[in-house]
Amino acid sequence: MRGKFGVSTAAAIAAIVVAILVGIGIGIAAAPSIVAPATVTSTVEKTKTVTTTLGAGATATVTTTVSVEKTATVTSTVEKTVTAGAGGLTGEMPIGALIPLTGPLASFGQNNKVAAEIAVEEVNDFLEKIGAGWRLKLYIEDTETKPSVALEKLMALHSKGVKVVIGPMASAGVKALKEYADSNKILVVSPSSTSPALAIPDDYIFRFPPTDELQGKIAPRFAKTIGATHIIVVWRGDAWGDCLADVVKKRASELGIEVAKEIRYAPEATEFSAEVATLASAVDDLVSSGVSPDKIVVVLIGFEEARGILLDAADYDVLWKVRWFGSDGTALSTKLIQDPKVAEFSAAVRFVNPIAGSETEGFWRLVEKVKERVGRIPESYSVNTYDAIWIIAHALLITDKYDGEALKNVFMRVVDQYYGANGHIVLNEAGDRAYANYLLWEIVKTDGGYEWKCTGKYDFEADTVKWS
Repeated sequence: MRGKFGVSTAAAIAAIVVAILVGIGIGIAAAPSIVAPATVTSTVEKTKTVTTTLGAGATATVTTTVSVEKTATVTSTVEKTVTAGAGGLTGEMPIGALIPLTGPLASFGQNNKVAAEIAVEEVNDFLEKIGAGWRLKLYIEDTETKPSVALEKLMALHSKGVKVVIGPMASAGVKALKEYADSNKILVVSPSSTSPALAIPDDYIFRFPPTDELQGKIAPRFAKTIGATHIIVVWRGDAWGDCLADVVKKRASELGIEVAKEIRYAPEATEFSAEVATLASAVDDLVSSGVSPDKIVVVLIGFEEARGILLDAADYDVLWKVRWFGSDGTALSTKLIQDPKVAEFSAAVRFVNPIAGSETEGFWRLVEKVKERVGRIPESYSVNTYDAIWIIAHALLITDKYDGEALKNVFMRVVDQYYGANGHIVLNEAGDRAYANYLLWEIVKTDGGYEWKCTGKYDFEADTVKWS
């Protein structure tokens, strides 16, 4: 497990349970809050009334009710007065955001930028209301979806005194900066990195989606559900794509599905005619051997460069006849619906894309708020970014110091007692989300063109695909 509750005073320890509740009319989730853990089995309601003294005598009274779906009903009321003491944090507390505003994750990066901005606005509003003497300051850097740039930007942020960072989004970026972050005690929270190879206990990297040990099971289960007997895996050859492809192939074999062809492409590639020609030939060979096209699934693991693959695939009649399955790297990608030919092809082959996501009211509220600003449905990793910033704010209030090591030492406990837009996040010993259900998205034709629609869910406990 990660570090224990590393705070120096009893008042600070008490603050995590009762003083940092966001129940005063702000926040997407009605109240992203610290809640005492409970073992229950129906609906849990916890009401807490807190009078808090902060800094130079500023006070705030906060009442919060949090409801969590479980299997019993528990109601408790806690009243407590906490004094944080004079001194403590003052001024601006910098948070870096390593976000891909350009490159093959650009639309995802733009969504996460907006979610981060919303979170900082709301946290600062809350801090003002409770009379805290400090505010968050967001410093956004474009990683260009390049691992080397992610490291360069982290080093630049660190030289300016930044000790807490949201991102990078890509696992290759996280891998590139991990050693530097660990050596310099920089707290890094990725909203979207999923490579199992980065699941390392007691480092400075925390990740809010589950690893691809879970996502990799979905494509084979989907294939099995629709009666497919063969899959062809096409993937981006980087730290993320290699690991996810390995899990997909292993699970397919376990389910008795033949992996008929493996096609790996370079992550920097921008032209895919050779790979798609190889794919079409492999499908032709299967069909010639007697395999019906509806028994074949193409699993495409990539970022937004997948647009080029789908565009080339649309030129082969045989590739319109098989089913396609994607990943979180393409779920809700704007680029796939901006190109009419790609959108038409994706809708025709029912290109299903899974991404870990919640179904709480707060989750959909935030999705709508981000959509208002960017003009499209954001992927659920933007919700992770939002929650990460709230959790960091909670940790800062608890430790009362801007220090990467101190924040790391309380981070697991803060996450465990937090209930936000994503609901309750459970981290494993490696600091990664332990589990989640996945929403299934596909491109559908509408009167006005094409749009993304959630058409199903993957239940990780039951290992089942359920359609809406």
